[in-house]
Amino acid sequence: MSEQYALFAACPRGLETALAQELVTLGAEKPRALRAGVSWEGDLVQALRVCLWSRLATRVLLGLGAFPVTDADSLYEAARGVPWDEHLLPGDTLAVDFHGSSEAVRHTRFGAQRVKDGVVDYMRAQGQPRPAVDTTAPDLRINAVLAGGRLRLSIDLSGESLHRRGYRQGGGRAPLKENLAAGILWLAGWPEVAEQGGGLLDPMCGSGTLVIEGAMIAQDRAPGLARERWGFERWAGHVPVHWKRLLEEARERAAAGAQRRLALVGYDQDPSAIRIALAARERAGLRDAVHFERRDIDRAEPVGQSPGLVVVNPPYGERLGQRQALVSLYTALGARLRSDFGGWRGAVFTAAPELLDYLGLSLDSRHALYNGALESRLAVFSLREQRGQQRSAGANALANRLQKNHRHLRRWLRRESVSAWRLYDGDLPEYALAVDVYETESGRHAHVQEYQAPRSVDPRSARRRLREALEVIAEHLEIGPDQVHLKVRRRQKGAAQYRPVDQTGERLVVREGAARLYINLRDYLDTGLFLDHRMTRLRLGELATGRRFLNLFAYTGAATVHAALGGAKHTTTVDLSRTYLDWARDNLRLNGVEPGAQHHLERADCLAWLAEQSRQRPGQYDLIFMDPPTFSNSKRMRESFDVQRDHPRLVRQAMQLLAPGGLLVFSCNRRGFKLDEGVVAEFSCRDTTRDTIPPDYTRNPGVHVCWEIQH
Repeated sequence: MSEQYALFAACPRGLETALAQELVTLGAEKPRALRAGVSWEGDLVQALRVCLWSRLATRVLLGLGAFPVTDADSLYEAARGVPWDEHLLPGDTLAVDFHGSSEAVRHTRFGAQRVKDGVVDYMRAQGQPRPAVDTTAPDLRINAVLAGGRLRLSIDLSGESLHRRGYRQGGGRAPLKENLAAGILWLAGWPEVAEQGGGLLDPMCGSGTLVIEGAMIAQDRAPGLARERWGFERWAGHVPVHWKRLLEEARERAAAGAQRRLALVGYDQDPSAIRIALAARERAGLRDAVHFERRDIDRAEPVGQSPGLVVVNPPYGERLGQRQALVSLYTALGARLRSDFGGWRGAVFTAAPELLDYLGLSLDSRHALYNGALESRLAVFSLREQRGQQRSAGANALANRLQKNHRHLRRWLRRESVSAWRLYDGDLPEYALAVDVYETESGRHAHVQEYQAPRSVDPRSARRRLREALEVIAEHLEIGPDQVHLKVRRRQKGAAQYRPVDQTGERLVVREGAARLYINLRDYLDTGLFLDHRMTRLRLGELATGRRFLNLFAYTGAATVHAALGGAKHTTTVDLSRTYLDWARDNLRLNGVEPGAQHHLERADCLAWLAEQSRQRPGQYDLIFMDPPTFSNSKRMRESFDVQRDHPRLVRQAMQLLAPGGLLVFSCNRRGFKLDEGVVAEFSCRDTTRDTIPPDYTRNPGVHVCWEIQH
């Protein structure tokens, strides 16, 4: 009988049971699933077969024994007591991977050093040359684990991690390790689907790992066949003839499997990801077996002649704002799977399990897996034919309301050439959303703001309604998932609404009257353009001809652009945010207006700036627009601000800056705002709120107040 060894195959957490099943197919008897791996007893040929053929394992370890350890000296003695001349050849290099700790051994580097000292001293005592250390490509890699007062020593037969198949170089965005990708396919049932002739599709393939691993499974290609270096090759116990026979068998099976033809397809909207996937396909030798193509998710369609497996690892969003933005993507993915993939099997892997609710699919199984240290979920579905699926009564009511609102506004939109407008604003209580439509120069987009539901609302029910709403909105506007941008609007204080929720830097251009303006639909809660002030900005443009214009609390400077295009003699734009002043500068340049002496931008606390300027330079402006926040306690401001409490002082200071015959346009969005009676008595004040609420905001007349004030 061949000598039996204590063997251990490490794997990503969550794949232990699957790895045990795989080892059975490779000849292992009675494998035992443990945390992050599987143990069993087997001979050397079996250990080499697992190195070559396991798709799920990370490493294969050949155990040398477990030894009691109480302190650093006993750790050293345990390592020195192993007959290393049976494992190390003269002149070989070594490395020690040490894991674990104890009261006496608290650092892995120290533990590795003591084990190395024991190995080296043993070899020298046997009259052998002192082995050198090579941490990158050693001839022998020793694995040491200290736990529960015992030291387990093993030979790492794999060398570098088995997930490195050799076909992937640049990883692309958030790449899956190859063995985790293979584990996802295993749990999703791909081997059975492939055996029945079904196809494999990844509609968001990134660097293509899932599709390439799927092709290697379908073609019966050993995952280690292309590896150039192994940990056992310089091990003294290695029997090359065993390895040669295993390689010959694997090559024969790969040659036979290459004759098999299945539909193995990956799509991605990112051209750079497709380039990486194509390069990996070439290195894997799968040019004729795998197809990669640039294609958006809303154009994904079944492949092959028989129902297969659609598997996807969509983005999950590391930041809360990114996850909110992905809701529409998961919604669109679920809608696509339900409508076009009846009879298929589906699998979605994500580190944001709450997003799975937006797929709208009935779950068959769910598996907890770890992508490195990141806890994730694999959801597996049986996709049933659902064409013509009936919407809920609520979703039908929402669809009808969108059509009604659009029909009501259509003539006005066409007459005024409005390209950015509000379609829906919480009209139905169960769909607490605001939907803005942006007809940009590069296409139509929807900006959807969900008003945060109270805690009394069941979260899963809220997610279901939101999924239905996003599907209805996209269908009504005839746009894809990339054109629907979701934000969750919570109660904000001060400048919180201006803080970024993402960092894409993606800007689009919309037209407003004669102006072209940049918007950002992804990175901020607001887009850079307050649509309810559209009519006020247009009026400012008409009033600005030949006048000196001041824009306070200027945000992205859209009002300044209108004033400049309207023929203002001079403009001054003041805001505390460098980000938004840069945005204002870009908006001016977009319209052929060069910032400088005539069009001045100033970064300052508007409260302090206004107080100082009203004392030092009265009467320097003919037209002032002031739209202060409701409340602010920014650390960059000298004092907190409440618009109801503090507006009389601001108005009086602004009036000091006005030349005779000048005009102050004052607005704010505080609900229930009342202009101070002393201000009303002191100046000529005209409430223009009704005149400045545009038709798309008539369902929400309290969105702002606006006053024109003169001496």
